[in-house]
Amino acid sequence: MDASYSAGVRRYVEQASEYLARRQAYREKVRKLKFDTIAVHGMYSVEEAFQNGQGGIIEPLCPSTSQAYRDSDEMEAGLAYLIPTWCYSRIHNPTVYYLEETLSLLESYGCDTDATALCTSAGMSAIKQAVEPLLEIKDGRVDRLNFVSAAQVYGGTFQLFNLRMRERGAKVRWVTRPWEMAEWESLVDEDTRFLYLEMPSNPQQACADVAAVAALAHRFHIPLVVDGTIATPALMRPMAWGADVVVHSLTKSVGSGGFTIGGAVVARKNIVCKHLPDEVTSDYALWLKLWPFRDSGPCMSPHSAFFLLNDLRTLRLKIAHYSSNTMTVARFLSGHPKVERVDYLGLPAHPLHGLASRYMSLVDSGEPAFGHLMSFVIRGTAGEARKFFDKLERIWRATDLGRVKSVATIPAISTHQQQGEEGRRLAGVPPTMVRLCVGGEHPDDVIADLDQALASI
Repeated sequence: MDASYSAGVRRYVEQASEYLARRQAYREKVRKLKFDTIAVHGMYSVEEAFQNGQGGIIEPLCPSTSQAYRDSDEMEAGLAYLIPTWCYSRIHNPTVYYLEETLSLLESYGCDTDATALCTSAGMSAIKQAVEPLLEIKDGRVDRLNFVSAAQVYGGTFQLFNLRMRERGAKVRWVTRPWEMAEWESLVDEDTRFLYLEMPSNPQQACADVAAVAALAHRFHIPLVVDGTIATPALMRPMAWGADVVVHSLTKSVGSGGFTIGGAVVARKNIVCKHLPDEVTSDYALWLKLWPFRDSGPCMSPHSAFFLLNDLRTLRLKIAHYSSNTMTVARFLSGHPKVERVDYLGLPAHPLHGLASRYMSLVDSGEPAFGHLMSFVIRGTAGEARKFFDKLERIWRATDLGRVKSVATIPAISTHQQQGEEGRRLAGVPPTMVRLCVGGEHPDDVIADLDQALASI
């Protein structure tokens, strides 16, 4: 610490150092707990409950915009990032902190390395925050700046990569068959900044050999970024297989109650990135929070964090239930004469079932589980797909997913409409594809609704 700081500032720093040491010791204890226990408690301890509140057993909602300081020394220490502080909710907030801590513990569950999380206003802001610093322009050279991504990504991600990143001078190179390593290898070169994939993808259910893609990225000393929205850490933790950064739309599977939107960037300590200095890569998510995120302001509302934190507590139980229901529905649809193809990784007949089985299983049980997302292709025309869709009665027509209520959409006219016909062809999204996310209802009732709607075509 700079010797120019006053004795009062140094006193606050000493106190903060003692507090941080206690918190780190407690964190090490929490990391040894089981997944469900971490999801329920996170870093909110009994001691903290009485220190920072009135003993409430649930993490407090702190809607205040800003933090007050005891004196000028504490303010100076806080705003210089010398002590833990949440000075202003655009940068940090206590309720958001509890959510970030829980997410980082769950994503790094069973990993050799710890992680840090940054929560954002939405999933798209999480992706943008995670990748933009990796595309820093150096020496004015933009002619060869590129990154490599699976083509099977959410429509918003496709637009971000194909249009917004191009505006920054970065060219995306699309991998059309991400399960084939040869295609990844053919597109990576010394000017590639990062690799990116969804596992599994929305809505096509594409997947990749995460460990092999991570090894390829690290061979070029660049990071692998994985969108884990659909699987959640209840089914897969990409960092255990070498991924450097995991992004989430918390709006979806984590926030299954459907009350709010949010996103998250979870980064392992010491990510691999030859283009960034050590002080950035050592704790990438924290650096994002203190600098780029602070300056651009896509912050999460404390109210959103409160809702998401409470949805997160039962994550494994919900994902197990939704996965079981989805498997039952997928089996029904795969045998229906009016369905041409069912894309669900849990079906043994799916060409990527073996690959997905290596990475996806219910945490702390080892039981195969493949999540709530599936898609299927209607045998017929786009008009017949729309007729079927319009006849649904119990299943909600919406672009949402991961809900406790079953939701369906036609990606070609909704989530993937803006990327155009060529983009949809590249991503494997035909106009007759229906995306279905099965929720918590009894699967027999979901099947009955699908059956009556299919009978109309």
